[in-house]
Amino acid sequence: LRQGSLRSMLRALGSAAKKAFGRTSKHAKGAQKRSMGGGSYDKMPGNVPLEIGVALLVGVGGGMWVRNWTQNDIKDWAPSAKNPWKDEMSSKPNTKGGAKPAEPKASPSDTAAFDSWVIKMKNSSPSDPKDSDDFKYITFTEVPPFTAAHKSLMSKVLTPALFEQLKNKVSSKGFTFSNAIQCGVLKPHLGVGATAGDEECFELFKDLYYPIVQGWHKFDPYTQTHKSDLNPENLTFTRSQQVLFDKYVVSTRVRAARNISGYALPCGANPKERNGVELVLKEAFAAFDGELKGKYYPLGALSKSDEDMLQSNGFLFQKPGPAQLLAVAGAARDWPNNRGIFHNDSKTALAWCNEEDHCRIISMQNGGDVWSVFARFCKISDTIKEAAESNGAKLMFSDRLGFLGTCPSNLGTGLRASVMIKLPELNKDPLALEKICDEFDLQPRGSSGEHSAAVGGKWDVSNKQRIGFTEVQLVQKMIDGITKIIAIEEKLAANPGMKPMDALKGM
Repeated sequence: LRQGSLRSMLRALGSAAKKAFGRTSKHAKGAQKRSMGGGSYDKMPGNVPLEIGVALLVGVGGGMWVRNWTQNDIKDWAPSAKNPWKDEMSSKPNTKGGAKPAEPKASPSDTAAFDSWVIKMKNSSPSDPKDSDDFKYITFTEVPPFTAAHKSLMSKVLTPALFEQLKNKVSSKGFTFSNAIQCGVLKPHLGVGATAGDEECFELFKDLYYPIVQGWHKFDPYTQTHKSDLNPENLTFTRSQQVLFDKYVVSTRVRAARNISGYALPCGANPKERNGVELVLKEAFAAFDGELKGKYYPLGALSKSDEDMLQSNGFLFQKPGPAQLLAVAGAARDWPNNRGIFHNDSKTALAWCNEEDHCRIISMQNGGDVWSVFARFCKISDTIKEAAESNGAKLMFSDRLGFLGTCPSNLGTGLRASVMIKLPELNKDPLALEKICDEFDLQPRGSSGEHSAAVGGKWDVSNKQRIGFTEVQLVQKMIDGITKIIAIEEKLAANPGMKPMDALKGM
């Protein structure tokens, strides 16, 4: 635009705004009389419309930029901020640093063709005995025509030949191959893209699951085995380490899933089995004594005060939304029946019943006493195991895959040991922190977006691996890695200007 045209355009924009604001101000209880000197807002110098136009143009443009920037920020990190126990079920975390790769997109024609194919599959699907009033399973009679937007490992592993090999296989509890892949077919953004409906699935569909496990965990279940060690006495955590951790660590948490053998997993369970799981777990919760003694809250019978209390403590889980994996995989049927939450009196032990898995157990407390948190976790796990055995059952466990569960991302130990830690110096260089954590097989999670500083310098740092190591080994890795990260933090504080990667040398 020529300078005169631009000036005229801005003046016209400002005049229109002046008239609009002038009319609005007359309805604001005399606001127009409260301007400087007691005059009306309608009386403005001649150059004011131009200034208003410039301000509006800059303000609107700047506002749109800020809005887009903040929405991208929230999109990347809001799930972890809302639920610190959320698994990495939708996409695998980028722990190597560097720019986040662009998400692949399908062409409009491919998307339209895929959507039409899904509708055809839905319309031709027979009823499934597991169907509920609010959810219907789909039977896929053809290999899905995955688009460029499908990024799950399932979509990469599932060849036409493998589909033909597995499509008609059904577990003894009625979980089909179509059931197993439904979430990844319908939701292209998922990272794993497959679920299990019962423990038999891991053998029946192993030619799909095993390559997924290889790709996700870098563990080969065809040739490797998994060991468990839930003896906290095997953990090394010295008194001097605890003193050091208490100086930097705000809180400590250890969590994992446990599932009862003989019962279908949430994606494949019927109401009778879901009820059976709840009864076993309620027996376990009733057996908790000492510091574990507490109360179980059935999700469908919460009082308003109990709901508010659970919500305020971050203990309450909600019904998965229609776009979430659990809903698409069938785990939210008959909600909220036979779901519930247990916590001990001191609120350091938490268990979720029939959410993603039969039982999600969490041990947590303020400060850095990792040994006590892990010991409590082991006691919870052992008590649930004893309750299952007293009912003639056992926990789902495989020598090759470890503890079994709904999602292949949480096999093996399924354990996430984490600390919320204050790292003000390393917070100045988030990319360096990611690289340092990677050296120790740890994963940092910030609160302000991909590769950006965490609010207050507080980072959630946890073990990356889940399978191929025992629980003790993974918690020990976390302890040893955090000890070195604190040493790096102190070295940076004592040497202003030192680069984090230089402080890493010699560790």
